[in-house]
Amino acid sequence: MRWNRTLGYAPSVVFPPGTAVQLGALWQAGRSDGASALTWTLFGIANLCMYFYIEKYREPQAIVGLIGTALVDFAIVAVILHYRSLGI
Repeated sequence: MRWNRTLGYAPSVVFPPGTAVQLGALWQAGRSDGASALTWTLFGIANLCMYFYIEKYREPQAIVGLIGTALVDFAIVAVILHYRSLGI
């Protein structure tokens, strides 16, 4: 059982920084070419749905891995929409 719990930390260590790479790339590029707001919105919704599905509301793995990633997903959407509103 202990290894199971330890493996549960892998997504919370991999998903948020992995998603943040896209956010950083958007900021660095200064434009949203090739980034899909719909895709990142769906990823964010999927992460939130998975958080509620697994019903582990107080476990740090779920909070960081799913809620944290969803927040970064929605930040990506905000950046995409911001750049598109500016026409870039």
